[in-house]
Amino acid sequence: MNSLNNKPVGVFDSGVGGLTVAHAIKQIMPDESLVYFGDTAHLPYGDKSEGAIINYSRKITDFLIGHGAKLILIACNSASASAYSVLKNEYGEQVLLLDVISPVIDYVATKKYSRVGVIGTKRTITSGTYEMGFKEKSRGTELVSLATPLLVPMIEEGFIFDDISNAIIRTYLSDKKLEGIQALVLGCTHYPLIRNQISKFYNFDIEVVDSARIVALELKEMLGKNKLLNKGEIKTEDKFFVSDYTTYFEKIARMFFEGGDINLEVADIWN
Repeated sequence: MNSLNNKPVGVFDSGVGGLTVAHAIKQIMPDESLVYFGDTAHLPYGDKSEGAIINYSRKITDFLIGHGAKLILIACNSASASAYSVLKNEYGEQVLLLDVISPVIDYVATKKYSRVGVIGTKRTITSGTYEMGFKEKSRGTELVSLATPLLVPMIEEGFIFDDISNAIIRTYLSDKKLEGIQALVLGCTHYPLIRNQISKFYNFDIEVVDSARIVALELKEMLGKNKLLNKGEIKTEDKFFVSDYTTYFEKIARMFFEGGDINLEVADIWN
């Protein structure tokens, strides 16, 4: 067996959003171990500059490589849009890298929809990454984008399944830009936490595209192609790091990884 097979998959996000993808990875590949970094000290990334996000992403990538990651998943749309190409150029010889945007664009392109909406942070939407991807992969699809900057802080503060979150979601999704869409891409890994509320707004009549499972399947294929899948011969524990402790992060982590011990540590990698 390749000595790297039993190494962990590195995953990072600005907060709890990447846990949706981490959970999907464990469902599809239970033998894989994870080392997760939630940059709670700097969340949300969506209102940060491209330069700031790139700097954060470099530091986190160094940290995950230091913990033996065989592949690093940028489980954040804002970081994927701003930093993926930079990280791939600078770290591509050291470690495999995967973003969360490309697999979703590839998936939606197979559906042949005529009109698709995408919601995300300001950074993700203004980057134009989804527009460029759809122009290349799905020329027959009209893509309409809407920045929804209140959703990440709302979720990080624990406002889900209540009147406050329903009002904010309804206000955003009622925007005329999104009229007539056949599918809505959740362009932020936090958003699957409110997927049911979003689907309910549309009376479950359109496809709400959740990146978690799509990205996890792409990750499995990438590990397989590079002969890095863990076959279960050696198992190591999952590790969860945050740059600033929040009770909500621990609550969501325990919700997704119920039945397992959450090894949550604070790692101040900025000093």
